[in-house]
Amino acid sequence: MSWKGWLVLIVAIWLIVASFIPGIVGSKVGNITDFLIVGILFLIASIPMLKTSKVGWVILLISIWLLISAIIPGITGSKGGAMANGLIFGILAAILAFFDKKAVSS
Repeated sequence: MSWKGWLVLIVAIWLIVASFIPGIVGSKVGNITDFLIVGILFLIASIPMLKTSKVGWVILLISIWLLISAIIPGITGSKGGAMANGLIFGILAAILAFFDKKAVSS
């Protein structure tokens, strides 16, 4: 089992849980939906990553969206927690994607 897969799985679970914490997302539906969808996508991508690490490019694309959505005011609103959550976990996921050089470069 790949340690990267486990870390992406943890990120996925956190994003899904964070989408229901009012202190992070507030009451903005865009925050809840964004974190929930991205968390589910990470969860789906982490399952094959537990056995092999050939989905690094998928993780990279999802993490880029998470970083972009963190700075779009229409999605995060004025919630600093949502912005910080998106930026921190977007950067973490991008770093995990770059560990798999073969998947990102192919």
